[in-house]
Amino acid sequence: MGFYDIFNGDADGLCALHQLRLAEPRESVLVTGVKRDVALLARVAPAAGDELTVLDISLDANREALQRVLHAGARVRYFDHHFAGEVPRHPLLEAHLDFSASTCTSLIVDGFLGGRHKAWAVAAAFGDNLGARAGEEAAALGLGAAEVAALRELGECLNYNAYGRDLADLHFHPADLYRSMRAFEDPLDFHARSAELGVLRHAVADDMRRALALVAENVGNRALLVRMPDEAWSRRVAGTFANALARRHADRIVALLVHAGDGYQVSLRAPEGGGGMHLIARSFEGGNGRERAAGIQFLPRADVPKLLALLATPPPA
Repeated sequence: MGFYDIFNGDADGLCALHQLRLAEPRESVLVTGVKRDVALLARVAPAAGDELTVLDISLDANREALQRVLHAGARVRYFDHHFAGEVPRHPLLEAHLDFSASTCTSLIVDGFLGGRHKAWAVAAAFGDNLGARAGEEAAALGLGAAEVAALRELGECLNYNAYGRDLADLHFHPADLYRSMRAFEDPLDFHARSAELGVLRHAVADDMRRALALVAENVGNRALLVRMPDEAWSRRVAGTFANALARRHADRIVALLVHAGDGYQVSLRAPEGGGGMHLIARSFEGGNGRERAAGIQFLPRADVPKLLALLATPPPA
């Protein structure tokens, strides 16, 4: 029997897997990648009786591969909060899916485990820009302000590391980062002692300094748009920068367009209390995400006017 852990390389995927393996230790084949590399099930060819745990990647984007894996006789346990479409009914599929705007995969896993390693879920929620929910969960643990700030920084740094066109853009391979996390039951210990976090802390500050120097454009009176150059630092910091702008401009949609060849990679963030970002993103090929945070893998230059029109008059959440 073989075991596979298949997970998004961002803070949510990392912390979700870490919580599970703290509670259920086992060696496995790790399958992960950059944040937008979500079609990960296609990389594995399990045999009958193998067990797969899938975390924080859209079921809809992996539907064909999931059906192939189930048909082969492998058992799949699936945790996610992204758009799934119709969920297959199969005796070998155990699905833990929640699409509400105030949750993430690590919080779903936290509920599954009865809160056994909640502090890691708090870090993940901060990384996923769910500050209010993260604060509520931190309060349930009785954490002080300094501890909450440390978990926020940890989540944001782990999330930052996952952004890039490919693995060469990242400071650390997500699988290596997860292996470093495995030695720490308490995320505050990892925050205090991790050499990797020190590298990421300085890298975030450097990339954010360059991002904050870029000019923001108004799109009507509802959205803010920033165009970023086709450089590794832009791709790395896009998620962190989008979240920071969303907090700073809480009444506006935030759209980041990172140049990529003859088009753009797009990150979208909803205003406070808003949604519909997944609907905007899914109006384009390669677009997907959640109500409050979504993206488009590649937006041709010719489609930019359509995107601007949707940003100015977004579809309902």
